Amino acid sequence: MANHKSALKRIRSNDAKRLRNKYQHKTARNAVRQLRATTDKKEAEKLFPSVAAMLDKLAKRNIIHKNKAANLKSGLEAFISKL
Repeated sequence: MANHKSALKRIRSNDAKRLRNKYQHKTARNAVRQLRATTDKKEAEKLFPSVAAMLDKLAKRNIIHKNKAANLKSGLEAFISKL
C-alpha cells in the first residue's frame, strides 16, 4: 500500500489513463478490422482517413509505437490498392 497522498493520487490517475488508453487502442483495432473486412473499394477509401488518423493519434500519445502505426497504415494502403 502507498504511504503518501501523492502516491495514492498517482495510482488513481494511472488507472484512469490505463482505461482510456485501452479503450482508444481497442477502438482503433476494431476500426482496422472493419476496414480489412470491407470488400468495396470506395467504402474502404472512405474509411481509411479516419482509421489512419486514429493510428496517428495513438502513436503520438505513445499508446502504440510509431513504427507499428506506420506498418499498419502501409498495410491498409496495400490492401485498399488490391481491392
